[in-house]
Amino acid sequence: MPITSLSVVFIVAAFALYTLAVWAERLVGRLKGWHLTVFWLGFVADLAGTWLMTRIAAAANQPPDLVSAVHGITGALALLLMLSHCSWASVVLWRGDEVAIRNFHRFSTLAWGVWLVPFVIGGAMQGFR
Repeated sequence: MPITSLSVVFIVAAFALYTLAVWAERLVGRLKGWHLTVFWLGFVADLAGTWLMTRIAAAANQPPDLVSAVHGITGALALLLMLSHCSWASVVLWRGDEVAIRNFHRFSTLAWGVWLVPFVIGGAMQGFR
């Protein structure tokens, strides 16, 4: 499979996993262990897809245009937020704080919404090529 296709597979998998976990958590109104597992799987898929895309961009050896730069910056911020989200979910479940477990979906929804920005920009960039 070409590296470009593989990177897209990873990013779409990240979208599917992260979306599933965020909205399932929101619907049940409580952070559960399987949500945490799927958050981490989504993060790993996003990290793998991002790493492959970085290799593709480096191989192209072209200076980034404005859209690519914005995509790169928002993507890096989204990855950091995703890592923070997964880490904090781990802490919340480990501590067993019922209030935090029931309110965690607020952070999840915010993190997911921010994550969508580079996802949509990346999809739009592929549509323009």
